[in-house]
Amino acid sequence: MFARLLYESFRRQKRRKLLAGIAITLGVAIATAMIAVATDIGDKINRELRSYGANLLVSPQEDTLDVEIGGVNLKPPSDGNFLNEADLPKIKGTFWRNNILGFSPMLPVNVSLGSSGQQTTLVGTYFAKKLNFGKDQFTTGVRNTHPWWRIQGSWPADDSEDVLLGEHLARKLNEQAGDTVEIAGQAHHVAGVLSTGGAEDEQVVAPLHVAQQILGKPDAVRRVYVSALTKPEDALARRDPKSMSGEVWDRWYCSPYAQSIAYQLQEAIPHSHAEQIRQVAQNEGTVLSRIQGLMLLITLAALFASALAVSAAMATAIFERRREVGLMKALGAGNVAVAALFFAESTLLALLGGLVGFFAGSWLAHRIGRSIFDSQITIQPVLFPVIMAIAVIVTFAGSAAAIRRAVQFDPVFALRGDA
Repeated sequence: MFARLLYESFRRQKRRKLLAGIAITLGVAIATAMIAVATDIGDKINRELRSYGANLLVSPQEDTLDVEIGGVNLKPPSDGNFLNEADLPKIKGTFWRNNILGFSPMLPVNVSLGSSGQQTTLVGTYFAKKLNFGKDQFTTGVRNTHPWWRIQGSWPADDSEDVLLGEHLARKLNEQAGDTVEIAGQAHHVAGVLSTGGAEDEQVVAPLHVAQQILGKPDAVRRVYVSALTKPEDALARRDPKSMSGEVWDRWYCSPYAQSIAYQLQEAIPHSHAEQIRQVAQNEGTVLSRIQGLMLLITLAALFASALAVSAAMATAIFERRREVGLMKALGAGNVAVAALFFAESTLLALLGGLVGFFAGSWLAHRIGRSIFDSQITIQPVLFPVIMAIAVIVTFAGSAAAIRRAVQFDPVFALRGDA
């Protein structure tokens, strides 16, 4: 009898049930899409924000007090200690090696140009250097960590003697790509003219071995810029690792915070000091938090609107069935039986609407991933039961007031049509 009552309810009130089902489906679809994107968005946004450049800096432990004014390093480039170039591949041996997208060493040296003896800085670095760590081979350099650098001409090969001239320096020397420039008494081919909008526009940029040769220090590196996917700071990230207990320290160490990755870089490279470039790292965390907050707000708004629509549809449906409720009570049905019938209808609506909404939301999430991030959004299997639970909760929340009113119907007035 209970099953027949359910069947007749859906058969006789197709329009009301369809409207309630559509409201549930739309709300659940938006919730599915937003939750799927929010849970899979961290790495994708981080990869987008990596276009702003490196977010970690590694320097010699004894050389962490560089004096900089307006982005210009006032400390003589030849002073201080150096990192060992042979240690750099160890960066890919850290726990978070898969989060490290690239790194580029820097070695600045003072040089004189041509017969005029004009003084400038030559910066040695990797452009697209192929390195090995164990059996793994990878390519790294400024083309990964400094994507805003623009070249007129071509990039020098890392094993060549070719150089890049900053655009301001090239204009002063009246040089262009394809010319030859004398640096520290040696002739070098100008592969291209570099434009960065920074100090490099006044400098020469060359393969790392060129700077090491001029300085007379093979394998020397002054600092290393690292580009890594990190997790926004929270209360745990801001704690001092030295004050943590063993379990808390393990959780901090195994989380991709900028500080924990920097800590592991210090472990990998002897006598080094690593720190986050705070402006870049904090901006990433702020952007990610705001986007996820916006998605949460959209999800809550969609579910609230869905609950209101379900409430309106169920209230109308129950009002139309007041005589049926009155008859059930007159025949001996208690409040629990009446409420069970309507909650069973709501549950069936929630499951059907949730199922359709989940697949519609999954499709919407994939479309968002393709159109905005140009990548695939992964739908986690655990999301399905969560979405179904949300659908049931929203439906019950929207139906509760109407069902409570149905339970309170007086059978005498309901059968007379006065309820």
